Amino acid sequence: MNSINRNQPEQNRENLSNKDAIVKIQELVKKAQTCFFCTAVPKGNPHGVRPMNVRQVDDQGNLWFLMANDSHAAQEVASDPAVKLFFQGSPHSDFLHLVGWAAIVTDRSKLQELWEPVLKAWFTEGQDDPRIAIVRVTPTEGYYWDTKHGNFVAGIKMLIGAALGKTLDDSIEGKLRV
Repeated sequence: MNSINRNQPEQNRENLSNKDAIVKIQELVKKAQTCFFCTAVPKGNPHGVRPMNVRQVDDQGNLWFLMANDSHAAQEVASDPAVKLFFQGSPHSDFLHLVGWAAIVTDRSKLQELWEPVLKAWFTEGQDDPRIAIVRVTPTEGYYWDTKHGNFVAGIKMLIGAALGKTLDDSIEGKLRV
């Protein structure tokens, strides 16, 4: 029996680094917007996982978050900065896993850049809420699973492949090195 990768007539693996990796991260995070933000990674803490909204991915590939400085997440980041992030942008593509280092940053201008009024639901005193912690995650590596031509083309190729009994998968995956 052949593996799925041997049945694939198209190139479906592409490792990305530096600027290409950053562009892919920006693209996939924009689609997903929210990730599972995992802290206490080396300790294997099963409770150190929570959904977090990414406020921005900058041109250096850093991901920016806002969290309460009195939260478990902020305490875990302060004691151990190793983090993992898991994204899913759609049911069939736009998957991303990142490993990196988190840091709590104090920068009033960055807070203004990341702020929007809906955040007042969590930070009731607005931008001046003393509980706001700005968190920068600097990814070191990751892995992505995506489509080469979008979900529509991927779906058509799957239907044609099923009719022909051939693997016509439009997927692309690879390592990311930032």
